[in-house]
Amino acid sequence: MANRFDHDPRIVMTLDAGGTGLKFCAIRGNQLIFGPVSLPSEADNLERCLGNMVAGFEQVKRALPQAPSAISFAFPGPGDYPAGIMANIGNLPAFRGGVALGPMLQAKFGIPVFINNDGDLFAYGEAIAGFLPYVNGLLEAAGSPKRYRNLFGLTLGTGLGGGIVRGGELFLGDNSASGEVWLLRNKLDASINAEEGASIRAVRRVYAEQAGIGFELAPEPKVIFEIGMGRAEGNRAAAAEAFRRLGEVAGDVVAQVLTLVDGLAVIGGGLSGAHALFLGPLVDAMNGVYERNGNPLQRLILRAFNIEDPVEREKFLGSEVRELVVPGSTQKVFYDPVQRTAAGISRLGTSEAVAIGAYAFALNQLGSDA
Repeated sequence: MANRFDHDPRIVMTLDAGGTGLKFCAIRGNQLIFGPVSLPSEADNLERCLGNMVAGFEQVKRALPQAPSAISFAFPGPGDYPAGIMANIGNLPAFRGGVALGPMLQAKFGIPVFINNDGDLFAYGEAIAGFLPYVNGLLEAAGSPKRYRNLFGLTLGTGLGGGIVRGGELFLGDNSASGEVWLLRNKLDASINAEEGASIRAVRRVYAEQAGIGFELAPEPKVIFEIGMGRAEGNRAAAAEAFRRLGEVAGDVVAQVLTLVDGLAVIGGGLSGAHALFLGPLVDAMNGVYERNGNPLQRLILRAFNIEDPVEREKFLGSEVRELVVPGSTQKVFYDPVQRTAAGISRLGTSEAVAIGAYAFALNQLGSDA
């Protein structure tokens, strides 16, 4: 099904801002028309960081066939997103104390500027043009009447991020602080937050512990993944355990969110490329059990399926429809007793999903094309 912005002629300049790099693009009609262009963040120097932001947008603007309608981008919090004031001191310490970034760019370029969290925009992009329409397309092709409208997006990388799309609309919360799942409890150690069990440093830490080496000697997760797949030298068991634990912690995060959201779950971020080692444990955690009076109690009302596994995907798309007779009549109705969800990997790639999410958010704020 076409999205209402698929053929919109307006152009929005976008940015995915992180602690090490700034990635600029331009989107029209939900399609990338220019970029990405990358510049360093200069995270410790405010003047150079702001200078690179202006330079990046100027480079994009010069390459466009027409004037852009807005700037819309992702920037790590905390901050007052609606006011465009950013105060991140983790990835971008130059913004300590708060910087009126949105108003500065709006004055410089003379067009509206919108800023959001990267997890929110990732989820929105995947809901518009990625995972959500992909799964609904599979259901349509399978002849199923089921369609999904809600999506939780999880990003795994330097940190643990999240975003919620409810009824096709991005859910931001009253303080632009929804989806801050990095602060949920860590399933494997309730004294720390989930991010410490599902991030780049978590994978390296567990690998080091299991391999009996110091943290500083642990390779980056990309190498650990290759070790776990048997394609590089190293401790394969330690690598597999590092990603298994990540999957278990992340799966518990997804389960906690889906108890409230009741939708699909999509995974993105720099670690998502290692899904062969962690997506199975993630879905297993979603399908886990509590103990109640000595009896098992399902972790979720929903039954979770791994959409990347062909067997699991067919089960998800299948139906367990039962025929029921309406009491007091001969009328028959059909009922599928399995309430289900699916988890899978980004269909767009994280950066493109963020860009498309930023594009759609801007056009929603601007209103109908005149």
